[in-house]
Formats: sequence, C-alpha cells, structure tokens
Amino acid sequence: MIKGNGRPVYEGVAIGRIYVLSKDHTIVNTKCADIEKELVRFNEAKDEARRELDALYEKTLREIGEEQAGIIEVQSMFLDDLDFIEGIEDMIKGGSDAAFSVHEIGDAQASAFAALDDEYMKARATDIRDISDRLVRILTGADQGFRMDQPGIVVAEDLTPSETVALDKDKILAFVIRQGSSNSHTAILARVMNIPSLVLTDIDIDQALNGRTMIVDGFAGNYYIDPDDETMAKMLEKKKGAGEYKAELEKYRGLESVTRKGRHISLFANIGSPDDIKYVLDGDAEGIGLLRSEFLYLGRDDFPTEDELFNAYKSVVEAMKGKKVVIRTLDIGADKKVEYFHLAPEENPALGYRGIRICLTQHDIFRTQLRAIYRASAYGKVAIMFPMIISVKEVREIKTFCASVVDELEKEGIKTSPVELGIMIETPAAAIISDLLAKEVDFFSVGTNDLTQYTLAIDRQNEKLDSFYDAHHEAILRSLALIASNAHKEGIWAGICGELGGDLSLTDEFLRMGYDELSVAPSRILELRKKVIESEV
Repeated sequence: MIKGNGRPVYEGVAIGRIYVLSKDHTIVNTKCADIEKELVRFNEAKDEARRELDALYEKTLREIGEEQAGIIEVQSMFLDDLDFIEGIEDMIKGGSDAAFSVHEIGDAQASAFAALDDEYMKARATDIRDISDRLVRILTGADQGFRMDQPGIVVAEDLTPSETVALDKDKILAFVIRQGSSNSHTAILARVMNIPSLVLTDIDIDQALNGRTMIVDGFAGNYYIDPDDETMAKMLEKKKGAGEYKAELEKYRGLESVTRKGRHISLFANIGSPDDIKYVLDGDAEGIGLLRSEFLYLGRDDFPTEDELFNAYKSVVEAMKGKKVVIRTLDIGADKKVEYFHLAPEENPALGYRGIRICLTQHDIFRTQLRAIYRASAYGKVAIMFPMIISVKEVREIKTFCASVVDELEKEGIKTSPVELGIMIETPAAAIISDLLAKEVDFFSVGTNDLTQYTLAIDRQNEKLDSFYDAHHEAILRSLALIASNAHKEGIWAGICGELGGDLSLTDEFLRMGYDELSVAPSRILELRKKVIESEV
C-alpha cells in the first residue's frame, strides 16, 4: 500500500480505480520546406481549435455554468492575441515547423506569465499552455487519449481549464492533483460537483498507476493506493459514516434556524451565477446573502449590457420566490481582472484600484449595473451591498448615486421596489468606524476573507504564509464583535458572508455576538442549521 497526502478542497471519501491523465510535451523541430504551406496549416489549426473551444464552451455552459464557461472563452481570445500569434508566425517564417513553433512560443509566454507577482496574470500561464497543447495536438494529429470507461479517480500533474471541463463529470469520483491550488479550476469544479479531492499532493505521476485502486480521504487530506484490508475497511466505514451524516442532516430541511433559547439567525447562501440557484434550492437556503456580480463580466471581450445584467439578476430574484437576494456590486480588481477594463498593472493590486473604487470613478459602469439591479427589484426582495468601503464619504456618494438612478427609472416609467442598501465590512477602516457607517446604511455584511487578510497583513493566496494566517486571531474576533454591536446600536442587521460564516467552531460565538445572518456555500446550510438548532446560546 502507498499512502500520501495533499491539500483537501472538498470533504468526503471516494474509492475507485485510477485514471492517469498525463501529457508528453516532447516536440521535435522538423524544419519545414514550404513556409507558406506551414503558415496555412497553422491557420487551419487555429480555426479547428476555435471550433473545438466553441463546442466546449457550450458543453461547459450547459453542464457547469456560465462562470466556468467563461474560462474557456478566455482561451479563445488567445487565438487572436497578436504577441502569441505573431511570435509563432515569425518562427515558422524562420524555418521551424508549426507544431514546434507553437510549443516554443507557448512555453516561453507561459513561463513569463508564471514568473509575474500578480496572481491573475500567473493564472494566464495555464490558459496559454492549454491553448498551445490543443494547437500542437491538432497539428500533429495526436489523439486526445484520455478516456474513462467507468467511474474512477482522476490523477494528474495538473489540469488545464479545458481538460477539466471536458471530462465526463458523471464518471469522476475524485481528483488527485500534484500541483493546483485551493482556488484552481479543478478545486472549484470539485466543490461544484461535491466530490472529495486533493491538490498539492506528493503523488508520483506514472502510467503504471492506471487501473489500480485508490482511496481519497477528503477529510484528512490523505490518499491510499492499493489499500490493505485494514485501511479499506476503515475507509469504507468512514465513507458510510459520511453518508449517514448527510442523510441525518435531511431532517433539518425546512426547519427554522432557531437555537434552544429562541435565538433566530438567517442562513443564506453565497453564489457566483444564476446557474448556482439549483444548489441554493437543494441546500434549503433561506435566501441569498451574496450574489457575486463578477461572473457577468468575466470571459467576454466587452462590457455586458444593462439588459444582460437585468435578465441575469431577474432570473435569480424570481427563482427565490420572495426570499431575500443580496447582490454585491462589481468587485473587479485585485486577483479578478478583465482585459477590457484596461486596468493598469499595480504593485499591490489587493490594495489598489478595485471594487467600489472603480464604480465611483467610472460612473457609466456603476449606473448600468445599478439600473439593472433596481429593475430586477420589481420581481422580488432585493438588497444591494457595496464592497471595499473605507469611509462615510463613499457611502454618502453611493446613496446619492443610487437615488439618481431610481429617479431616472421612475421618469422612464420603469417599475422598481424598495431596496435595502448595505455595505461589506472587509477593511479594518470600515470595522473601526462601523459606528459611523451604521448610521448611513440598512445592513452590514462582513467579508471575513479580506478583513482577515488586511488586518493580519497577510496575502491569503500566498501558500508560504499559511502557518501565519489565523482566521481565529483575537483581532478578527474583536473586530467582528465590534461590528455587530455597532450595527445593532443603530437598529440595522449584521451578517457574515466570508469563509468564517461556515466555520462551525465559531457558530456559537457569532450567535453570542448577535449576528443576524450567516451566508455560506449552499452545501453547508443544513449542517449549519443543525449546529444552530442544537446551540444553547
């Protein structure tokens, strides 16, 4: 038996045969005798790659959702990137064959992106390698190769976005990835599919693993290859226990989230797109506490129209049938960048031009989104919250702007409904002056991910700092208590929409602090409700 470990990205136990997805990047440079013919071959390969990506986009949109489909759309854009394309054409004109030229330029540009400090730009290295591999495969006539004839566990060095979404989802029991990260495309897909998976593992990728039995323990972060009888029995029992626990949670479906002492707290869901509504309904959420707007701007080459935004928001609001939907305005910037925004490179993007700072300085972007949200408010119960707030001045400017938008719509005869206006508390500045901010808004929602990052001065995406990152730090807990207290002094409600909201070890503490709402991943709702109902607070 071989035992190894990695970083778990979703809990559970999976048992099945191994499918190794490996790639041979050895490309031999065969000098081309006919340069014009080789350029034609390259252009034909581009056309074929575009057709494949278009089909893959539709498949991803249908099976997973718009946010992940946007990743595929980004890759299509590289087929029009002049640096990428002209670099390849110049190598061909210099006498190299098309496949070798694609491989060399793709590898060089991917390495350049990977060396950058900016996390968003680093992620583009994977996209370039992905599109390069696709072009090389088309040019060499190589078979895509990877097939799953029965359910199993996918083992790979890493998975590019198109490889991930092209897999047969019905047959994947788990992912075990040597590289990756907690925020990689594979990790995101694992959470969407609710399958136990590991990234950053110590596994040696070897085709000899194909067909062998593997156990993935997403609770402990371990994997076992050719498990012995004792381990198999232990893991089967653990898998059974996980299934029974999930079944037990069903008895909390439809119940009120009230503690034994009568303390009520609303349990809402965080989602990234309208496609996630099915998970909200399956999870039995009492509302949506965070609808991220970024998904509507990603994976495209121009700004969405007001009608596109309106239709997306309206679909969510209608699906929730009168339950509250809290829509966060655009939080582009930092690690979420969009080419057509033309944001200049920044030395410290997490501290830079992002969130509300973009909206308050580019009113055309802000107005379009607000008009769409207010139009959608006529179809249900809507609240708006604004990210990255640091001052009362910003809030007052926002309120004035919102009032002007409502006035515009009324003059146009467009129906709206009353909308709560709230802010995300995710900067230490907002936490410290939360007493002043509470006088200006209808609610607070704490983004604990950024609040922790900024309070501790630790980049939450830097794996080297994991041992220093402490979301339970006393400074964070004191800030959370202060925020809730200041909210209630002014008679407004306070919620938490960051990762800490789903931390069961802190649920009682949040209840004692007086939080009115917790917004978490849809799959955590029933578990969290059980904790609330059994609480003595």
